[in-house]
Amino acid sequence: MTKTQRKGKSSSKRNGSDTGAYKKGDILTVKIEDIGNDGEGIGKVDGYTLFVKDAVIGDLVKVSIMKSKKNYAYAHLDEVIEASEYRIDPPCKVSKACGGCQLQNVSYKKQLEFKQAKVRNNLIRIGGFEEPFVNEVMKTIVGMNGSTNDTCFRYRNKAQFPIGTDKSRNPVAGFYAGRTHAIIPVSDCLLGVEENKLVLDAVLNHMKKYKIPAYDESTGKGCFRHVLIRKGFSSKELMVCLVINQDKSRKNNDKCYEYIPKQSELVEEIKKIPGVKSITVNINNEKTNVILGKEVYTLFGGETITDILCGNIFKISPLSFYQVNPVQTEKLYNLAVSYAGLTGTETVWDLYCGIGTITLSMAKKAKQVYGIEVVPQAIDNARENAMLNKITNATFYVGKAEEVLPDFYEKRLGDEAALADENASHPDVIVVDPPRKGCDKECLDTMLKMSPDRIVYVSCDSATLSRDLRILVDGGYELKEVTPVDMFPHTVHVETVVLLTRQNT
Repeated sequence: MTKTQRKGKSSSKRNGSDTGAYKKGDILTVKIEDIGNDGEGIGKVDGYTLFVKDAVIGDLVKVSIMKSKKNYAYAHLDEVIEASEYRIDPPCKVSKACGGCQLQNVSYKKQLEFKQAKVRNNLIRIGGFEEPFVNEVMKTIVGMNGSTNDTCFRYRNKAQFPIGTDKSRNPVAGFYAGRTHAIIPVSDCLLGVEENKLVLDAVLNHMKKYKIPAYDESTGKGCFRHVLIRKGFSSKELMVCLVINQDKSRKNNDKCYEYIPKQSELVEEIKKIPGVKSITVNINNEKTNVILGKEVYTLFGGETITDILCGNIFKISPLSFYQVNPVQTEKLYNLAVSYAGLTGTETVWDLYCGIGTITLSMAKKAKQVYGIEVVPQAIDNARENAMLNKITNATFYVGKAEEVLPDFYEKRLGDEAALADENASHPDVIVVDPPRKGCDKECLDTMLKMSPDRIVYVSCDSATLSRDLRILVDGGYELKEVTPVDMFPHTVHVETVVLLTRQNT
């Protein structure tokens, strides 16, 4: 590859650097040969690695060094000299500035290949599994219907828009630019539903009319922080939750306190939007990047909306975890149920059950299902959802899996009636769908101690998944099958469903 010299710079030995690195401002031409975990293009110049945001595998590009290290550098994409066959024009005008869609300029087929490779490489690199073995157990990624980018928009049933102020002091809503808290104004994200724009327009117009300030992270002052919007794709019901900073003791919050709790005018505007069934306000007075506080007050309708998933009706509150892509969630959960291998005689434990979405999906084919979750409100929702669907073989517990599960079986083993049950000593199937950080070590130890016949692991991060799988396999389980599922087209994120079975001892 070639280097374009800048005025006054030497071309020998990478500008004579003792570290062997190029310098900030150096301009290079490079062929992009790979994609990094965050969607950035990767190329090499004389063995020196460059990470280039917005470059696509197969591109020939001109770049300028922004930050250099001894063996690699981050570079800015200055010009696409020859476009890759996988490069497309992103339909969103702010996709380059916004941090949400890292792969919108890549063909959908290539996106799926990238995600398949990401899971595969993490299993090898982090999990320590041999490459031939990984090739054997990995199945083809489950993409959305169709194979073009045109079919993969408007799939999100939930959006959380931060509220801020532009240079003219006007309120704006949008998304944070990558790795920053600078808001890129976006009222109609193409991944979300069309109603989002109507809601945001109503909120921003109300703020502008009454000069209600947006929350300022640096000072902790101001009012509106976020607007959360959910839509039930089956029910068509819409929820709007206004997240505000409301503390009467703080200056600049008088208008917030005056208008938000009453805000009949704003409520009336939002009510005009088709499908709105719930308008709530969430109070978050903490100086934190956590979006939602603990207090929720209903301004219109109920605190929840309903939706149908895998044939079950679910009530969803602002604080509920509910998968954002219902089309792909059906595929994900059906795959998990299939991996569980249920015949109607099994006992199943769901250790991160949330509002019971996976638990209740398993209940239809199991003898008994149990769900464990540390969030009390989620368990209340799970129990309500079980009653709503007339499911009587589901029981839910508040607590940590490593405490609830062993205690349950210790009590069972002390019960003479339970001893007659061949499943009294351990569960048949354990299902886990942990947050991005993966399973706690205590949870993994508990799973190994309880020794279920099968473990179904649903993961949103293949790196922590690979780490946990190594622990489970070393603990006596065999990795049988791995299937990635594309829940988030145009982003670098990918879900994975895994089946492990207990080895015969």
